[in-house]
Amino acid sequence: MGIVAGLDSSSGFTRIVVCDAESGAVLRQGYAPHPVEPKATEVDPQAWLLSLGEAASGGLLEGVQAIGVSAQQHGLVPLDRQGALVRPALVGNDKRAQVAAADLVEAFGGRQAWAEAVGCVPQAAQPVAKLRWLARTEPEAAARVAMVLQPHDWLVWQLLGRPVRRTTDRGAASGTGYWSAGSGAYRPDLVELALGHQAALPEVLGPADAAGMTPEGLLISAGTGETMAAALGLGLGPGDAVVSLGASGSVMAVHHEALADPRGMITSFADAAGMHLPVVHTSNAVRALRGTAEMLGLDGGLEELSALALKSTPGASGLVLLPYLEGERTPQLPHTAGTLSGLRRESMKPEHLARAAFEGMLCSLADAMDVLRGRGVEVRRVFLLGAAAELPAVQAAAPAIFGAQVVVPQPADYAALGAARQAAWALGVSRGTLSPQAPPAWQGAAAQVCEPGEELAVGRAVRQQYGATREQLHPGAFSS
Repeated sequence: MGIVAGLDSSSGFTRIVVCDAESGAVLRQGYAPHPVEPKATEVDPQAWLLSLGEAASGGLLEGVQAIGVSAQQHGLVPLDRQGALVRPALVGNDKRAQVAAADLVEAFGGRQAWAEAVGCVPQAAQPVAKLRWLARTEPEAAARVAMVLQPHDWLVWQLLGRPVRRTTDRGAASGTGYWSAGSGAYRPDLVELALGHQAALPEVLGPADAAGMTPEGLLISAGTGETMAAALGLGLGPGDAVVSLGASGSVMAVHHEALADPRGMITSFADAAGMHLPVVHTSNAVRALRGTAEMLGLDGGLEELSALALKSTPGASGLVLLPYLEGERTPQLPHTAGTLSGLRRESMKPEHLARAAFEGMLCSLADAMDVLRGRGVEVRRVFLLGAAAELPAVQAAAPAIFGAQVVVPQPADYAALGAARQAAWALGVSRGTLSPQAPPAWQGAAAQVCEPGEELAVGRAVRQQYGATREQLHPGAFSS
């Protein structure tokens, strides 16, 4: 069938994988860092192109027939009427729009109104909040904005030679705050509410559509955001959820419909394959483990904490850690603090505190998963992502606490692989060899699989102990 490439332009680097279009086997790989300052909140998009060029050097793309683009989400690339950059792009880690996001929530009538309109409540990272911030803090620049793109949209446009037509996909569009995954349509009124005037928005392509052909004859697929590309690269389907273990955490699942949540705990993304990806975020995950390791003075970090936790038993001798160290988004307790409960003389041992940290983190994420399950989302298999997923204490406790099979994929460039899979899909559809209803059946990710087995009852007991403590300290946190 040919050779395709997937390009992932993350916040700090570009990764490229070149794959066999039929099997998905990786043939070549490229990498280059972005020439930007670490944690930069404003970036000249040309840096992304320079990184791309370096990653693709040495004939990496020789023989490639189609390219898919994955890129960091929540970036804002403001263009004027001529397609020139109005100001440097605002990227996802820019938190300056927090006040602007709260302002938008109030201006449109509250959290429920936003959830019903676009499936999410504005957060500082989202383009809609960045537009509001721009209008309030840089009004002259805001007045010049005629077109709004995200990083993936801009890269696709550049690869195609900057045509008149600008495109995006439903996955990336669903993170903007002005496109509804439920209706599949933009809300131009929300752009105007944020920016103060209308701006042109890119055409939203279907999952298997091509954005166009490069001047050299390469097909460019629709592309998507990193989250959606990674889901496609992992081969997720209905019944699958992804738990991401970073400093903060998230639970994402494949579902057949968009979910509007009046409480604002669910962000309703679209995926890159025609389905939906409702996501629930927690403010705390691995940061609770790191804090516990520091409290115990463990020089070996998380690995030593994991080994120590396994010397304890499920339930941590009655110790319960509510890991709300930075406040919490799920449940909505933004001003609370973490709590260690159940202290008795026999429980005051390092191994029990270590175990309570792991169980607290996983129970908090299981609470987030229950928000999705409570809305009819089926979870039969849980993919654990992040370096902490490799820890033995996590793998020992997660299946029983989540009540599902746990899959720990081997480290790989899943966003780039997903972009390549999308490119193979669009190429196959353009040639009439693949259906637009289903992506090519590439081999799934190599992974370690952990079954709950006979430990389900133990997991339920741990969660019951955690839930009772949470309800005692924060009554009605999930029902308010």
